[in-house]
Amino acid sequence: MLAQLQSDILRLQGFKPAASGLGALSLGVIDEAFPNRTFPLAAVHELWAPAPEAVAASSGFMTGLMAALMRPRGVAVWISTKRTVFPPALKAFGIKPDRVLFVEVPREREALWAMEEALKSPALTAVVGELRDISFTASRRLQLAVEQSQVTGFIINRNVKPTTTACVSRWRITSLPSETPDALPGIGLPQWRVELLRIRNGRPGVWQVQWQKNRFVIATDQPPATSDQQPFQQAG
Repeated sequence: MLAQLQSDILRLQGFKPAASGLGALSLGVIDEAFPNRTFPLAAVHELWAPAPEAVAASSGFMTGLMAALMRPRGVAVWISTKRTVFPPALKAFGIKPDRVLFVEVPREREALWAMEEALKSPALTAVVGELRDISFTASRRLQLAVEQSQVTGFIINRNVKPTTTACVSRWRITSLPSETPDALPGIGLPQWRVELLRIRNGRPGVWQVQWQKNRFVIATDQPPATSDQQPFQQAG
């Protein structure tokens, strides 16, 4: 009875079961922070990125999330006023560039409108919007759109100060020094400090996350350590 009551409450708050055919997404120990231990699909997630380096880190981590959702043949839309993503680089995260439609608009207002319209399309798997500011009312419209279409939305919020939104979660992603396998010289594996600042009906937390072999690998000890011997747990 308690489980059914919790399920009913989550459904009323916008956590509706994802439509069949959507990609599965598992984040290992991070799943403990989510309601029902499941990454919320058919919801809008905010990644707060107040500086250019934070935008780059957020884009990388979010692309890893999208890769799992888009398997095997999902389609995404990425909306911005100025493209900062090099499409072939998406292959490093397991996404084929031709599965992502990039939309560039001249003004922020058009970006918000385009994102809302894209989120209404059930033919899409995910929609990304790079925005500088978004009001609670506007974010609420986005959340209402995904509750009908079952699309998962991601907002890269480039505002210097976070504002109140209706997004299901708020993340802050920070780049960490990369590590190479077996301490060999060269460019290492992408690595981030992942902070879940807010999650509706869940528990915020901080993790050290690495991208390797098309999946997330998560440090099992907290807080994130700098030692080369830091143990990791596979996810996704």
